[in-house]
Parts: sequence; C-alpha cells; structure tokens
Amino acid sequence: MNGKYLYFALAALLGVLTALVTFLPFLLLAIFYFCILYTYKRFKKVHLVVSIGVFILFLGVGHRAELFNKTIIPESTSTFNLEYTQLPKIDGALLQIEAIDITFKEKLLIRYPIKSKLEKENLIQQNFFQRQCRVSGTMTKPKIAKNPNAFDYRHYLAARNIYWIVEVNMSLLKDCTKVKPSFLSLLKQLRYTGILFLEKHFPADIASLSAALIFGDRTLLDPNLLSDYQQTGIVHLLAISGLHVSLLIGMFFYLGIRFGMTREYMTVLLLVLLPVYVVLTGASPSVIRAALMIFLVLLTIKFKAYIKLMPIDAISLAFMLYLFVSPTVLFDAGFQLSFSVSGAIILAAPHILGRYKDYGLKMLVTSITAQLAALPFLLYHFFELSLIGILANMLYIPLFSFIYLPGLYLLFIIQLLFGTSPDIIIQFFLKTINLSNEMIAHLSDFRFLSFIPGRPNSWEMFIYIGITFFIFYLWELKDPRKQIHLLTAIIVLFAFQPICSRFSPVGEVTMIDVGQGDSILIHLPHDKGNYLIDTGGTMSFHEEPWRRRTKPYEVGRDTVVPFLKGKGITRIDKLILTHGDMDHIGGSLSIIEALDVKEIILPAVIESSETEREIIIAADKKGIPVIRSAAGDRWSVGENQFYIVNPKRNYSGERNSGSLTIVAYLGGLSWFLGGDLDQAGEEKILKSYPHLTVDVLKAGHHGSKTSSADGFIRQIKPKIALISAGEKNRFGHPHNEVLKKLEQQHTKIYRTDLNGAVTYRFYHRKGTFSTYLP
Repeated sequence: MNGKYLYFALAALLGVLTALVTFLPFLLLAIFYFCILYTYKRFKKVHLVVSIGVFILFLGVGHRAELFNKTIIPESTSTFNLEYTQLPKIDGALLQIEAIDITFKEKLLIRYPIKSKLEKENLIQQNFFQRQCRVSGTMTKPKIAKNPNAFDYRHYLAARNIYWIVEVNMSLLKDCTKVKPSFLSLLKQLRYTGILFLEKHFPADIASLSAALIFGDRTLLDPNLLSDYQQTGIVHLLAISGLHVSLLIGMFFYLGIRFGMTREYMTVLLLVLLPVYVVLTGASPSVIRAALMIFLVLLTIKFKAYIKLMPIDAISLAFMLYLFVSPTVLFDAGFQLSFSVSGAIILAAPHILGRYKDYGLKMLVTSITAQLAALPFLLYHFFELSLIGILANMLYIPLFSFIYLPGLYLLFIIQLLFGTSPDIIIQFFLKTINLSNEMIAHLSDFRFLSFIPGRPNSWEMFIYIGITFFIFYLWELKDPRKQIHLLTAIIVLFAFQPICSRFSPVGEVTMIDVGQGDSILIHLPHDKGNYLIDTGGTMSFHEEPWRRRTKPYEVGRDTVVPFLKGKGITRIDKLILTHGDMDHIGGSLSIIEALDVKEIILPAVIESSETEREIIIAADKKGIPVIRSAAGDRWSVGENQFYIVNPKRNYSGERNSGSLTIVAYLGGLSWFLGGDLDQAGEEKILKSYPHLTVDVLKAGHHGSKTSSADGFIRQIKPKIALISAGEKNRFGHPHNEVLKKLEQQHTKIYRTDLNGAVTYRFYHRKGTFSTYLP
C-alpha cells in the first residue's frame, strides 16, 4: 500500500463531493478516475477495489453528514440549558460564545449585549466552563448572503453544526450549577487563561502576536494589521501551521534527549501530548492537519517494524481521517489551503525543490509552489492573489520560524517562571515587531501586484486546478525543450479568466443589497465601462470607548468592494454619487481606497455635505478628477446612452430634490435612476421632459411616500420598479402607498429587502432580470 494512499485520499474526496455537492457529475468523475487508475496507473485489482471501497465509504459518510446537518430544536424554544464549549469572544459591548443545549444535544451560538464597562471587565475574568446554565432568549436564524460573492454566515455556521443564534438579555452566568470538569474543558480554560496572561503581562504588540503563535488566537491583533497580512499573502504565518508544529516538536524532542530521556520515551510522550496541544492552540484545520501528520510519523517511528509511511502517505491518511470525522470541513478555506499547500510542497520536494541547492533559491521555489497550490482556493474564497506574497513569504517565513516562534515561546516561559521578563528582550521584540509591521503595511500598498480575476465558477475552478497540475508536471520534467510549454501554461493560468471577462459580450445592471441605502453597478459589455451609482453607507454614532467594536461593519469595505472584486472589477470608470446623504455615499472612501477610480461625478449643487467634502479631499490625494454634473450633461458608449436630467446647475434647495438623476438607454431598456429624488424633483423633471416614459424605475428614497407621486408614476409608466431598502428597516420603507401605486400600473416590483441583489443581464438589446434570493 505504500505510496498508494494519495489515490485513496482522492477517492475519499470524490465520495464526499458526490454526497455533498452534486451527485451525478461527481459520480461520473469518480468512475472516470477509477478507469484512469486501472488503465494508466496499472492499479492491481486489490488496490482498485480498495479505492472504490474508500469512495463508497466516504459517499456514505458525506450522505450521513448531510442527513443530520439540520436543527432539531423547535423554533418556539425560549429557555435553554447550556453548557459552554468554547472560549467567549468579547468585542466592544458584545459577547459571543458557543454552547451545547443539554436537552437537545445541539450546538448554539449565544449573543449577549454587555450592559456596562464594569460588567465587561468582570466577564473577561470569568470561567465559563464547568457550569450548566439556564438562560432565556430569542432564537434567530443566522444571516444569509444577499449578494453574489458575499459571506454566507448561515452556511458557515451550518458547516460547524450551528443552526441558531440565541439573543440573550439576562446574565449568562446567573442561574448556573457546577458540573464535574472534563479534561477537555480544563484544557480550554487553560488556553483562555494563557491568552489573558499574555494580554496582562506584555505590551499589546507582543501579546497579540504571542497569542496568535502560541495559542492560535488572533482576536488581539489589530484588524488593520490583520488586513495587511491578508493583502500581502502571509496571513498563514499567523495561523499555527505544520512548520510551527514541526519546529516546536523538534525543539521539545531535542530538549528531552538533552535532559537524558530516551528516544522511545520522548516519542510516546509526544504521542500523548499532541492531542493536548491541538486543543490548547484552538484546533484550527491547519493545526489538526499538522498534528495528525506528526502523530502518524511518530507512530511510524515507534512501530517501524510494522508501519512504513512516506510523507505523502502521512498527509493522505491525515486528510482521510479528518474528512471521516468531519466531512463538512471540506468547504472550510483553512482546510483547503492547509492540505493543498502542504501536499504540493511534499510532492514537489523530491523532484522540483531538490534541484535547487542555494537556500535563497530554494525558499523562492517553495514560496512559488505554495502560491500556485493555493491560487484556486484563494481566488474562490478571497477573490484575489497577492503576487507580492512570493517575496513577502521569503522575508517573513525565516523571521517567524527562527525569531518570533522560539523567541516568544521563550519570553512566555520566562514570564511564567520568574514573574518578569528582561527589558532588553521586550525592547528587542517591540522594535522588531514594529519594523516588520511597518514593512507589511508598505508591501500591502502594492495593489498593482494583486491578481483579481473574480471568483471562479465550478468550471473555472476545474480549469485552474487542471492547469496547476500541468504546470507542476512540466516543471518536474528536466527536458529544456518543455520550458516554453511551462511558460505558456503559466501565462494561460493567469490570463484565461481575465480574457474571458474582457471579451464577454454580456453586460449587467445590478442593484446591490447594501441594506438601508443605494448602490447600483452598471457593467458594459466587452468591459467598455464600469459605473457605480452610489455606494451605500453605514451610520456611525458616538460610543463610549469600551463599547466600540474592533472592526465595525462598513458597507463599502465589507459589502460593495467584495461584490466588485468577486466579479473581477477593480476599475471604476465613473463613481456617480447622487447626493450627499450618508446612506448613498458613506462607502465611497472604501471604494476609493480599494479600487482604481477614474472619475467621480457629483451633483452641481452649491452646498456640499461634510461627507462629500471628505470624498473630494480623498479624491484629490489620489489624483482622481471630480466633476460637477447637472441637467443637460450626457455621454454614450456604443449603443448605450446616459442623460443627466437633474439637478439644474448650482442647485441650492433641499438635498433629496437635488439628487443627480440619470435617464439611461441600456440593454434595450430605458432606465430612470434618481437617488432620493422627491416628488418636487419629479415634478420639475416632468415639466422639462413632458413625454418621458421609462421601462425601469429605481424608486426614489427607498420607496418612501415622499417620492413616486401618482402623476409621475402614471406618466412614466414603468414596467419594472427597483426598490433598495434595508430588511425590517425602522423607516417602514418601502411604503405601502407607493407599492399600491406601482401595482395599479401593473409594474413588476423587485426589492432588495426581500430579493437580495437584483441583476439585469443583457446581450445587445435583450436581457433578463434575476434575483439573488429565490
């Protein structure tokens, strides 16, 4: 069997995919795979039977997971008997913690709004384990994605067997009874105590990095720094990975030998301690993968007379064991990245990495190998790949491996043993960490080195994976004549998806769901133009410092930018801001920061809002021209035409009435796009354009009754109405009065609060509307 476990792991993968994704296509793919094994790999019948048996076993495992992946708690339940299973996460005035309901044996996510600063300080010190608590609360479903490419929180929690969020207003520890502590709960409490110890005894920069590297907890890290790590492609260094575990195990093994312990004793001790280490470091997919591999290697060492495993066999067995216990982890980004990158490096080590003797060159080749293996999964989950990451990994892997990891462990142990740490070591780490953080911030600014082709669909994922395998195959060959094929494959890898998007004859208009706000994307065929009309916005209120979240939700950064990057859009030709209200332009600063904005269009009004002035300042710093537009302005791209019909130049009235209003002829339809245009503004437009009719109306002011007057609706006779409004918003938008007016005109209504994002895709002068939610 030695060397065959990789093929069994692929059979297991196909079995789970067949059960959890799409049955028939993956079943056919599995049959094709077995034919290849028999025909080209010359598998013996016994090995082929084992492969098919593994496929059937994991098909059953996946089917069972799907069958039981549902809630059994009645929706009307309001009282819960809880046992807390994870560490609490306290962010601002919100506490979140996972728990198991004892009655139904089902996991829940508990949310509790903290009432005071003193209560927050007390909760941080509390032990949530070894208790069963009775609480009352309201069950709510986790939020679903309402835009393409958006993070689906419900799906994320369901993969972890959590189906309900319980909103609790009473104290989580008030009505509790002590229970006998389990070994697992003691380890989890020890982890939490260790994180608090770091936070209490070390400066913030050292404590946050130490918590990430020692306990696998990144909550102490500054969100902006975390974003810089993400954008430079080295965020994996903040996760406890195989490299970290191997170094730690190696150091521990060496010290044990130096203190006189036998190799056999140290091997047994490490086998016992590895599961403990997994729990203490948070049991992330990368830690579990690394621990499983090392566990198998140690077993091989102990029973070398009976077990022989190659490295690729170890990772393949670890993959199957992990998937057997938790098949839904297959969809976890960390799981995918950990196994794909580690597997690629293991496979490349003897045939590719072994050719390069120079340390620097070997590091470069290893970094390239890791980036190639991760590429399809990074594009699918995060929509981009930072090419600067190849250089960043070469710089930061040695820093983390040989300075941060051993040094911070040593500092932690010194503080534990002696109650203090040498100031010279503290200052060394402070200066080193600050310097490396500044360098990461600079590297993250190299946005032009980011590859952002958009989220690949299923076929594109297969193409990416297929080309990547082909690149490694050509790279492995020593024939110089194949180098031109290797270069061609690399060019195709990075060019095929952008070229398909560039030459696509299909255009689209999408009303993005930004909650209580407006944002509309117009993407012209053949990439002839990307226009973003408004950006949504998040209202911010003054809060006491202890209430502030570390990274509060911001619609531009967290909704609009991912939506655009998921479509491969990094260039906005016209950022059109209809008027100065926060719910229409509040996300603009994030758009300007993250994307290449060519031009900003604002209404030609005398008095700008404070937010508009901030946008103008940001645009000036970036060298983005700002144009004041008024009625009479126009532009066209091919057969697509755009006319500004409001406001008059140097408008000085009410802000909504002065909303920049566009009548567009696009995709065979006429469109009326008017921001928060009110009834007074509508009347002015009708006087100037008495014969105006449109096919599609973007209802003014989110469907408020201050817009969409009777006379206006009767004259323009829209066939379609688009309404952008927040789900269960406090303003009561859209108003029933407006809905009745539109229904009387037999107008088809699409609403973001009910339908999510609404998209019109067109080819030449024909197109269809679709909604993201059914």
